[in-house]
This record gives sequence, structure tokens and C-alpha cells, in this order.
Amino acid sequence: MTPALQHTTVLLREAVDALVTTPDGIYVDGTFGRGGHSRAVLDRLSPAGRLIAFDRDPQAVAAARAAIADTRFEIVHANFGQMRDELAARGIARVHGVLLDLGVSSPQIDDPARGFSFRHDAPLDMRMDTTRGETAADFLARADERTLTQVIRDHGEERFAVQIAKALVARREGGAPVRTTGELAAIVARAVKTREPGQDPATRTFQALRIFVNAELEALEQGLSAALELLAPHGRLVVISFHSGEDRVVKTFIVRESRDVPDRRAPMAPPRAMRLQALGRVKPSAAEVAANPRARSAVMRVA
Repeated sequence: MTPALQHTTVLLREAVDALVTTPDGIYVDGTFGRGGHSRAVLDRLSPAGRLIAFDRDPQAVAAARAAIADTRFEIVHANFGQMRDELAARGIARVHGVLLDLGVSSPQIDDPARGFSFRHDAPLDMRMDTTRGETAADFLARADERTLTQVIRDHGEERFAVQIAKALVARREGGAPVRTTGELAAIVARAVKTREPGQDPATRTFQALRIFVNAELEALEQGLSAALELLAPHGRLVVISFHSGEDRVVKTFIVRESRDVPDRRAPMAPPRAMRLQALGRVKPSAAEVAANPRARSAVMRVA
């Protein structure tokens, strides 16, 4: 791995401290990435412990198989939203902790061929799993203006979503659909009239397309539900998110499952007992943000 494709794990100690409550337990790392959290978890486990890691990126799976030779560890090429079925196939019905480190990893951003970044002109792919699914360029080649506006506005919180969508459709109808990251960034830059200091005009649009192409919020909902069904009593759910949309989904889920819920069909029946207890919200320290600027927007929630 070249230095440019290395990954600095965010909230490493805090996440593992929150996650591992018994060294003999079974744990899930839902996003292996380049294995920072997985290695730290393995360091905490006894010989009887076990760690099942997931990643949808074939490059991450290959890195895991090359880097970690430990009988307590297994890497699965799958979306963490599929963890319930994948674990059932391995005879695992309960786990002691689930860690989800959301978003895109540094190796994905820093590899121009993946198409996640506007810093390099490259094919507009953006798929985390390059073996399946529609690329961002394919989506832009077929989506109508209304759909484009909705995706860019909802997933990117972009206030110029309408203008960007109109420009993308006009470009396509002119016979030159957007195929590269450089073309997309240039169109967005012309459509976005103002932007926060220090932020590239294309940042929100790139984020929105990545989230949509990879169905990240849908996978998050599925993964949270699966984790709740899998967790043993007193098991831990630890989720690190990097933008407000992800964090909102996580916060809403924890709040909902941390309440006693009455059954409206049977008003006299006792309420359903809460299934989670919120334990905390953690932000990176100033020292961590100074050492790794990509950590600045991270939020970790523990339940």
C-alpha cells in the first residue's frame, strides 16, 4: 500500500473502549476499511474471542485477507446491512458488540480511479463495491431533473440543488453527458454561486451522489435493525458517522429504541420494554482533529 492510500482510523481508542466489554465475546466490525478498528479489537480479545468483519469494497476485503492472519478473525465481502443473514449462515445468533464506522475511507477517496474525489479527473464511478451496481455516471445519464434535485438536496443538503440539476440535464441534452469527476466538479462550480470558506463548491454534490449510488442510508437502517436483533443482553452498539444525515438516522434509531413503547392496539397492556440504552455521544479531541483533519466532522454514538 502506498502512503497516499493509507487510512488513519478515527476515534480508535474511544470506539474500542466502548465496544469490547468481554474479551471472550463475539464482535462485528461492519466496515473493515483498512482494519484499524479490527486490529485494536483483536488486541482486546482472549483466545476464545471472535471478530467478524464486513466490507463491501473488494479492495478492503483483499487487504484484510493479506494483513490479518488470525484464527479469531473472518472478513466477509458484504454490506453490513446483510450481517444478520451472514452471521446466521455461520451459526451465530448473538454477538456482544457491533461497530459501524460509516462513510467513505481514505483509500477510497485518495485513489483517483474510484471516482470519489474532485481533486483528480477520473471516471465518475463512486461505487464502494466495484463488482456490482450502477456508477454515478450511469445515474447522471438517466436521472431526470426532479430526481437529481431531490438526491442532491436531500443527501448533500445543497441549497443550489435545482440549479445543479438543471445544468446536468442541459449538459446531457446537449449530447455530452457527464462521465468524469472533473466534468462534474466544473459544472457544479458554475452553478453554485456562493460557498462556505474553505469548502469546494462540489463537496456537497459529490457527497450526495456517493450516498445515493451506494444506498448508504438504506444500508444504515438495515444494519442498525440487524445489530439490535443480534446483540446479546448488555451488548454494545457503537456507530461513528461523518455527516448530519447519517448521525440523524443513528440518533433517531437509538432514541426510538430507548423508550418504553405502549401498544396502541392494547392500551391496558404493559408497554414494550426499551431495547437500547443511550450511553453517550463522543467527538474527536482537538489533538486528533489537528493530526487528522478528516476526523473533524465525526460523531460517535454508543448504546
